[in-house]
Amino acid sequence: MERKDNKVKIIPLGGLGEIGKNITVVEYDDEIIIIDCGISFPNMDMYGVDLVLPDTTYLINNKHKIKGIVLTHGHEDHIGAIPYFLKNINVPVYGTNFTLKLLKSKLEEKKITSNYSLREVKVGQKIFTKNFSVEFIRTCHSIADACALAISTPEGIILHTGDFKVDYTPVDDELLDLHRFAELGSQGVLLMMADSTNVLNDGYTISEKEIGKNLDNLFSQAKKRVIVASFASNIHRIQQIIDSSIRYKRKVAFSGRSMERVSKIAIESGYLKIDENEIVNIYDVNKFDPEKITIITTGSQGEPMAALSKIASGEHRHISVQEGDFIIISASPIPGNQKAISNLIDKLFIRGADVIYNDIEEVHVSGHACKSELKLIHTLVRPKYFMPVHGEYRHLVEHKILAQDLGMKSENIFIMDIGNVLELSKNTAKITGKVPSGSVIVDGIGIGDIGNIVLRDRKDIGENGVITIVMTIDQKNSMLLAGPDILTRGFVYVRESEELINELREIAKVEVQKCLDNNIREWNKIKRSIKEAIGDYVYINIKRRPTILPIIMEV
Repeated sequence: MERKDNKVKIIPLGGLGEIGKNITVVEYDDEIIIIDCGISFPNMDMYGVDLVLPDTTYLINNKHKIKGIVLTHGHEDHIGAIPYFLKNINVPVYGTNFTLKLLKSKLEEKKITSNYSLREVKVGQKIFTKNFSVEFIRTCHSIADACALAISTPEGIILHTGDFKVDYTPVDDELLDLHRFAELGSQGVLLMMADSTNVLNDGYTISEKEIGKNLDNLFSQAKKRVIVASFASNIHRIQQIIDSSIRYKRKVAFSGRSMERVSKIAIESGYLKIDENEIVNIYDVNKFDPEKITIITTGSQGEPMAALSKIASGEHRHISVQEGDFIIISASPIPGNQKAISNLIDKLFIRGADVIYNDIEEVHVSGHACKSELKLIHTLVRPKYFMPVHGEYRHLVEHKILAQDLGMKSENIFIMDIGNVLELSKNTAKITGKVPSGSVIVDGIGIGDIGNIVLRDRKDIGENGVITIVMTIDQKNSMLLAGPDILTRGFVYVRESEELINELREIAKVEVQKCLDNNIREWNKIKRSIKEAIGDYVYINIKRRPTILPIIMEV
């Protein structure tokens, strides 16, 4: 039978040149496999935006080819977009036990309760389609049940490491399967896609168990309550906090919606081990002596609505900071969150707490491989082609340099942009085009209904404020009947700036009358004249550029 002259296509629709929004398409002939489908969170310029989704136009246009979504692990930047995706394209989703339990919880939260297929896969198991087989390989990460994926295609093996680190003493004793990585390297790997997040850091990531020792030491020093903020999904970290609490005869309470939800899932499915008698409801924490309580909470990133921020601001319904409370922030800042976390720490100190964070004590370790771990994986796998993934552009470039230092040819390494198409055969690889790609913004219940212009307007309004100019015109007789009245928001307080407001009123009045005297009747021209005159005056005098909204009523 003659072999089809097809090539494997690799199409990243997110996760490159950014942190988050991870989704990669693997396509051959009439079949597509999707690796992950995640969200990213809005940056500081995205005023009012809730979430950012990948643009899946290409997948919608080719939905008849999609055989399923395969998941590396259960973090939001890898599964968070699936509830939105399944509303448009209903395909099977494959993942390990804990990953699917987290996903199911998200689907129920979004009120998607039927017509989806979640198919559990065991580590080491394979799933098959006509052209693909996908093997799930055990890795270590900052969440349980994380996997790499080995995708066998007619042209060769595509290996996606997922998010990983090399931890020789993991909390759950489930070691990364280096033996399988080496076996795949011996068989021959056509393309490897590897996590680039920590490529700038030399050496190895320390073991999660080392953090457990440090936490245990801190618990031994605590005289009052211990409050620990961590990522809700980091079940291994939470287990170590629980173990230290029980060792020092403390009951445990969970605070924060995601912490309560994820810990409940983890306990019910056996990933968290704690006797139910050791857990107390957050409503009851004040009934216990301070030295008998540990509170595990969300808010390690300074999120304004998270539990720890409410505690720091004195707005939490059940927890108020007491003098001598021991507060441990067991997480490192996500890029962009540094200022929010600094403000949070200051507020906690002001309220009398002893605050421990990574700058003064090692209470967090990354879930991503550093340089030496990445070199180990490259050396074991020895791929023919390499594509760095999961990182901002500088991370991708540094990962390329690392691969070159290990002897890989530059022409065999592909730094891709979102939407690029990499075509592979047994002996060739090249970027051949681009598909629709980008970001879709979730704003309230709206999905994709605001774009860059709206975000720019929100930014301008937030930084410079708004001036609204209201007037009534008798167009027939070319007369200004009422106004102009000046209303401002976020610009100046009218009562304290009467002179400026009166000056703006007079400028608007002169501009309107000038237009009417020159027989200009088009509202757009009159409005433009007012905006230019007011805008020039404001900038010359107070160096600001507010949004100016003339409103004309006609009688």
